[in-house]
Amino acid sequence: MEAELAALAVSGATTLVGSMVTDSWAHVRDRVAAFLGRDRDGQTEQLAAELEAARGEVTAAQESESASVTEEIQAEWRSRLRRVLRQDPALAQELRALLEEFEPPAEGARCAGSISNSVSGGVQNAPVVQGQDFYGLSINFGGAIPPGSAQG
Repeated sequence: MEAELAALAVSGATTLVGSMVTDSWAHVRDRVAAFLGRDRDGQTEQLAAELEAARGEVTAAQESESASVTEEIQAEWRSRLRRVLRQDPALAQELRALLEEFEPPAEGARCAGSISNSVSGGVQNAPVVQGQDFYGLSINFGGAIPPGSAQG
């Protein structure tokens, strides 16, 4: 059982540090802080601050191409996760669920996350369709007159 918990801690720390440089970091940070802190005497906020500081170090290390700093931070969080799992092995299942949540979707898998679209490049004088996987799409465009065109 100890080896399994140690492997889970390694996986957790690797995923955590890897997530520090992604767009989903804020969500990961909050979920991990809640997992580790369990809302004990404001620990969750303190852990979120520690995670944010670690992210700053990882980001700086990547810019300076210093792998040793990233490895140190990963080792620190691996130790913390291992201690939590030793204290309460029942948390292993919750940590596994968190790791699954943070895994990027498999190649070719559909993402159910939020989507943001924008239209740029000037005035659009016709319908703009944004989305994914359109089937049987039919647009009845009434033939609006573009601005600046004279009708005679």
